[in-house]
Amino acid sequence: MGKKQTSLEGFVPRRPKRKVGGTIGGEKNPEEFASVDNDKPEKKTAPTTLKGLGSIDRNEIDESLNGIDDEDQKEPKKKQRRRLMPKFLRKKWVKLSLLLLLVVVIGFGIFFGIRAFIAGSNVFQGNVFEIFQTVPLKQDANGRSNILIVGTSEDDPGHQGASLTDSMMILSLNQTTKDAFMISIPRDLYVEYGRACNAGYQGKINEYYGCAHEGTGVAHDRKALTKEAGFVGKIFGLQVQYGINVNYTVMRELVNAVGGSITVTIDSRHPNGQMDSNFDWKCGSSYAERIKRCPPNGHFIDYPNGPVKLDAEHALYLAQARGDRAPTYGFEQSNFDREKNQQKIIKALREKAVSVGVLSDFKKVSAIIDALGKNLRTTFDFKEFRTLVALAQEIKSEDIKSISLIDGDNPVMTTGSINGVSAVIPSAGVFNYDQLRALIKQKLSSNPVVREAAPIVVLNGSNVAGVATKESELLKAAKFTVSYAGDAPAGSYKQYTLYKIGSGNSGTSSKLQKRYGVKITKGDPPITVDSTIKFVLIIGPEPPKNTSSN
Repeated sequence: MGKKQTSLEGFVPRRPKRKVGGTIGGEKNPEEFASVDNDKPEKKTAPTTLKGLGSIDRNEIDESLNGIDDEDQKEPKKKQRRRLMPKFLRKKWVKLSLLLLLVVVIGFGIFFGIRAFIAGSNVFQGNVFEIFQTVPLKQDANGRSNILIVGTSEDDPGHQGASLTDSMMILSLNQTTKDAFMISIPRDLYVEYGRACNAGYQGKINEYYGCAHEGTGVAHDRKALTKEAGFVGKIFGLQVQYGINVNYTVMRELVNAVGGSITVTIDSRHPNGQMDSNFDWKCGSSYAERIKRCPPNGHFIDYPNGPVKLDAEHALYLAQARGDRAPTYGFEQSNFDREKNQQKIIKALREKAVSVGVLSDFKKVSAIIDALGKNLRTTFDFKEFRTLVALAQEIKSEDIKSISLIDGDNPVMTTGSINGVSAVIPSAGVFNYDQLRALIKQKLSSNPVVREAAPIVVLNGSNVAGVATKESELLKAAKFTVSYAGDAPAGSYKQYTLYKIGSGNSGTSSKLQKRYGVKITKGDPPITVDSTIKFVLIIGPEPPKNTSSN
């Protein structure tokens, strides 16, 4: 008996191997009739003899043919699977790549977000997420927000007196009327510190910031700014709500941020403009090198009168120039001329920022803050940031005025010598700030009549004695500035005739026209007046009363 064929669980071999060419048949094999369905045995067909192969069972042939058909049907499926697998993998890798890219972007976003947060926290106070709020600035009784701006040079290696405030300015803004005033503070103003500083208890005001700075770090920077703002505010009779400290790096970065250059108009008293040889070392050591690098005369700061284009470096050093080293010209008023140039540079920066769209792009402004984080300090809150940017855009250049402390018929500041040292002192006397405070109060008043203080001449053309004097007193009580009251030349006048001389003083003009119910009369008044006079009011006889009855 042959060896019984074994089977694996769930699998039954079709038949034992046979030799090709042998006879298939003979003794019946029960397994040949086995079927998948044991209840229905397969139908056995007669053997077929193929030439060269001997006798082959028909079932064998059918089975072989079916096998070929099965292989033909299976082959496309295999090929299809081979085609689908790369596509599936591609989709999978695309998803993985996008996920990886997202992780990288988020990672960079977090990195730069942390950088921006740190930079912003150096510049502003409070919660960084409050930057999306819009909160008005703090205001004084006149509706003005006053900002002290001080410039130091601690980031300039080798600069002597790096903690001294070489530039000091008050910027006063009105959020309703959209106007601004700039007041330069003389760095050599002689003051009482109220505490012991390097110079003692008295000295120049530019030392106070360093004296009030009692530590290192952002918090101490802000404390010193707050103290300085309070100190300056007391001298000027102002409530100074905010402080800003800038250095050389800030100036360079700001100019670069608006395109790398600004345009400033030089209007010196000298016909050749302004030249300061104090910075010629930047042109080179030899004369030939200076001429080559700083044409035409070898001076780094050398500009004719009129508009000039300045890069960051030239803007920085023009802001420092005061003609303290020969040869020089155009800086006869030394620090006062320097302060005027500083104001021009600030206005030029604002104008350029508006023209190139920097202030209207929140991302650009944020990038500037990020760049200035290590060098710019303020006492503003994050929630006030958007208000500041909006005001910078909305306040027009012509509405940014300068308040001079030395110009005009009655300057409130002058120069002098104290203990052999040149200094700036009030015209009223050392430490006497009454005139200064009165000027600032007048210029920053919310009443345009007070602010403009336009001189008025009142003339009596009615032939009734005392009319001009009486009206002058009424005008003064209403805060108008009356310079003279007298008689008008002989002639026939209306009840009120108002002349305006020169331009400006729109607030006073509007108030006078409304007060007397008249329009400005075109042409010149019937008398010659001083060049300082801005309005002439002539009072004529009252019109006859209507005595007719209905």
